[in-house]
Amino acid sequence: MSQIALGEQDRKSDKELYSYQHGAISQIFEKFDSAPDDYHLLYQLPTGGGKTVIFSEMVRQYLKNHDKKVLIMTHRIELSKQTSTMLTEFNVSNKIIHSTANLDDQDQYSCFVAMVETLNNRLNENMLDISNVGLVIIDEAHYNSFTKLFKFFEKSFFLGVTATPLSSNIKLPMKDNYNELIVGESIQDLIDNEFLARAETYSYNVGLTSLIVGANGDYTVKSSEDLYTNNDMLSKLMQAYEERSKGKKTLIFNNGIKTSLYVYDTFRAAGYSIAHLDNTNTKKERELILKWFHKTPNAIITSV
Repeated sequence: MSQIALGEQDRKSDKELYSYQHGAISQIFEKFDSAPDDYHLLYQLPTGGGKTVIFSEMVRQYLKNHDKKVLIMTHRIELSKQTSTMLTEFNVSNKIIHSTANLDDQDQYSCFVAMVETLNNRLNENMLDISNVGLVIIDEAHYNSFTKLFKFFEKSFFLGVTATPLSSNIKLPMKDNYNELIVGESIQDLIDNEFLARAETYSYNVGLTSLIVGANGDYTVKSSEDLYTNNDMLSKLMQAYEERSKGKKTLIFNNGIKTSLYVYDTFRAAGYSIAHLDNTNTKKERELILKWFHKTPNAIITSV
């Protein structure tokens, strides 16, 4: 393909990638160069291994060297925003396609980030020009909601990334949608090489029968929020914290922003030092919260 200059993409990011991340990028690009244009490749890496970092650097290199565009699909708005932020850190100018996004300026962008349902609507309404999309990246590729969009990109190279290369629907195996699986570093390798911490895990019995599975194979947002924000679940969380983490710095990860805010209010009312952090915080706010966390004994951050 022809070489083009795309300004920001020519500048490298300040981020330093680990050796295994560089290796993954090289391995994927080797497959990209040798496989057909419509090849579907799945890349698996454990949670915490830096999948978003890997594909963000891939996007930067791809746009620098190819006269094509890139589309990244996610299944949650939080992931869209996080992905957009990471791409920006890699000097990749990008546009989020959300429900109220104005697409009149789409010609000014070479990289788009979109939620699956919003993208499906825009494509069916012919509001997005995808004629020059050469690379489609699917985050959390084990969710089956993405597959209905494959028909729009019959001449594009697909890269699915996931920590769980097992379909969310047992009746729709991933082998039906991907030509090949590349397995990255294992959890044990990442721990042994000190890329991941060695964790002690404790579990608590909780009732999950109220969760409802939606059309995309995932639990619905409402049923998940209703469960994790009810008093019984918040009391169970407080119990777990006081039994296992009290007196230590603590990170609490939640299913969504609403739940995290409930957790924040609950712990604050109990007199604990806690801060809430999500993708709506500005860079300055994030820096202040992380600085506070570093300096404050027994600090707690609740996030998504």
